[in-house]
Amino acid sequence: MTSWTPGWDAFPAALLDFWTERHLCALTTVRPDGRPHVVPVGLALDHEQRCGWVITSGESHKARRIAAAPDGLQIAACQVDGRRWSTLEGRARVLSDADAVRRAVACYAARYRLPRPNPARVAIRIEVDRFLLSGTLAD
Repeated sequence: MTSWTPGWDAFPAALLDFWTERHLCALTTVRPDGRPHVVPVGLALDHEQRCGWVITSGESHKARRIAAAPDGLQIAACQVDGRRWSTLEGRARVLSDADAVRRAVACYAARYRLPRPNPARVAIRIEVDRFLLSGTLAD
């Protein structure tokens, strides 16, 4: 396993490819009682804004948990493809302003597909602290 702190201008090519290919992620938050809450999400990196984006309904458990944390919430998101895997860790915040949601939808659509309309949609912005990755992605 390798740990890498984002130097967004020097992103390893294999890692960038892996986070650009279509893979679903498992997003983990921690409940107040310490138990993990893990859900599948689409997560798109945004190199221009140097963050990650997840789109979801504002009523989802993950959005409510993150929004309840005044300074954001530490999360982890992992994706796997055979022996290749990567986890990103960072602080997540829920944003509901139209510009942030539009940006998150555009990043999501570039990696996955255009999502269905959702008037309750919010954006989860993740300030990435570090990536953990399999050795094959460190090159």
